[in-house]
Amino acid sequence: MARVMIVEDDQTALKLLKILLEEVHGFQVSVSRRGSEVVALATEAQPDVFLIDYHLIDMDGITLIRTLRGTPRFAHTPIVMASGMDVSDEAIKAGANSFLTKPYEPDDLANLFKTLTAVQTNAGQTAPPKSTPQTTATSGDGKSTAP
Repeated sequence: MARVMIVEDDQTALKLLKILLEEVHGFQVSVSRRGSEVVALATEAQPDVFLIDYHLIDMDGITLIRTLRGTPRFAHTPIVMASGMDVSDEAIKAGANSFLTKPYEPDDLANLFKTLTAVQTNAGQTAPPKSTPQTTATSGDGKSTAP
């Protein structure tokens, strides 16, 4: 099954997501609460997809997305950003493939991961931004399109 790295500062949410994704959906999950640790941890864990919260302990998730996109190993790894605020335009412009507004249905998250990693595996590179019931994608002109 696919490897997921969750970057989330809320310890309770982190634990719940880890249990859900590992035990219910069979993903291999690695976690980080600090954005500054992600590149080093991800280099070791080799995730197939990232889930990044907007608010982190030491930086915002947008900065982390830009850092990952600037790192050759993760330049094409699918990234999903999640937040209770609608920062979807900012997330997509920074390089996220999808955006989820909290709260979201846990099964929708797992299905999105499966879709992104399947497309990445089949294409040999990153999945294009997808528009699903709870995601935001960009149109060809770089502007955000609502689902």
